[in-house]
Amino acid sequence: MTVENAEVAQNEQTPLLSTSASSTTLADNAANEEDKKLPMGQILLLCCASLAEGVAFAYIFPSINQMIVERAGIADTDESLYSCTQTIVATFWGKISDRYGRRPVMITCAAGICAATSLFGTSSNLWQMILYRAMTGIFGGSFVTIRTMISENSTSRTQAHAFSYAQFAGNIGLSIGSMFGGGLAKPAEQFPWLFGNSTLLIQYPYLLPCIVCGALPGTSALLSFFFLKETKPAAKEGAKPEEPLSVKEILKNPGVLITLAIFQMGWFIGNAYTVVPPVFLYTRIELGGVGFNPGMISFWMVVTGLTQAAWMLIVFAPLQHRLGTGDLMRYCGWMRMFVLTRLVMLSVLLRHGNVAGFWALAAFCVVGTTAVTMIYMLNVLQLGYNLALNDICPSPLALGTLNGVALSITFGLRAVVPAAFGSIFAFGVKYQILWGYLAWAVLLALSVVFIVMMRYLPEKAEGRRHQANAFGE
Repeated sequence: MTVENAEVAQNEQTPLLSTSASSTTLADNAANEEDKKLPMGQILLLCCASLAEGVAFAYIFPSINQMIVERAGIADTDESLYSCTQTIVATFWGKISDRYGRRPVMITCAAGICAATSLFGTSSNLWQMILYRAMTGIFGGSFVTIRTMISENSTSRTQAHAFSYAQFAGNIGLSIGSMFGGGLAKPAEQFPWLFGNSTLLIQYPYLLPCIVCGALPGTSALLSFFFLKETKPAAKEGAKPEEPLSVKEILKNPGVLITLAIFQMGWFIGNAYTVVPPVFLYTRIELGGVGFNPGMISFWMVVTGLTQAAWMLIVFAPLQHRLGTGDLMRYCGWMRMFVLTRLVMLSVLLRHGNVAGFWALAAFCVVGTTAVTMIYMLNVLQLGYNLALNDICPSPLALGTLNGVALSITFGLRAVVPAAFGSIFAFGVKYQILWGYLAWAVLLALSVVFIVMMRYLPEKAEGRRHQANAFGE
């Protein structure tokens, strides 16, 4: 094989995450790419953007019900509007970033989220609330571009760490958004000594949390404008831009559809699982729950949340590096069934009056195996799926579009699955279908489907260490 042919074969099979999305020579890859360090300055900028996106998503939830009653005079609202809008625009932003560059999309989206989030606090009727919330979702394309730029800033050795950092920042953003959204609402009433004389904050009691939460994506936009570097291949090399692949062309490539299907199945189960444990813990024992009070539920969720953070920052990357993406996901699939069964056993033990057995198993679940549970929780699942999806992408110029397609479906699931599974749980408890454990049975069935689907994960998406070496990263 000639040198030229060897380089062609190399480029056709090299995973996207092995380079900074630029065409380097085979010799450069072999010598430098595997040991290339993460550009932590760029990763921190992307983490800031991820944190800001999380804040923009979550700040509304603590006070939206009260706000819509006061401003619109009705007692119901659609809190999933943000996700619904993102479903429509995610692919669009992905294609824009593939054509014009990642950096312009990051700056535009962050600035748009800043404006829409701040304006939401000035809403005086339902239609204004819908408009500004939809605007926030429209500019939510930064989520797609963040993932793309993390991929292009990392190698096969560092990609798991990079995604872990960004995902952790996003989770912190969700917490900050919820804290500010509720803690700063109605400041004239909560802090009369400071804001009691503010006519503006009395007229718009929800303006302060919106301005504070909007300032974070605004700051991200400024940081991106001054410091974020472009990673789109053509723009980075100064070469003549190539025409990005269409969605149809991307999906027709071998392995893309099945990897995308596995990605969405994981998100589907993760979304569903986020709904079931809180209501399960609260539901009375005789109906199929464990009868925890709010304080005990909070303790359970805090401990699992802390373990989730530790998993993402400390455990996930080394384990993925050792096992590979595919084997780690298979392990998660099998352990998912084990954990789901064990949670049901908590209720069964209480139903039979075995309190000592319940607390022994509960301690084991919370302390001993929470990390295992967190493997397949929504926010950790996507770490593995991100790697597999990016590895199977047919071209660096299709990375933004493929992520946009994947997230369009994901945002749609995020909008409807929680409500659907809440209804399934309530239906099973009300009519005592399978002794009140209908939702758990559905989750187990979906877990079996996931395990079967993993048998068809393409070799290119396995993320094994030997693959990277063979490709000369």
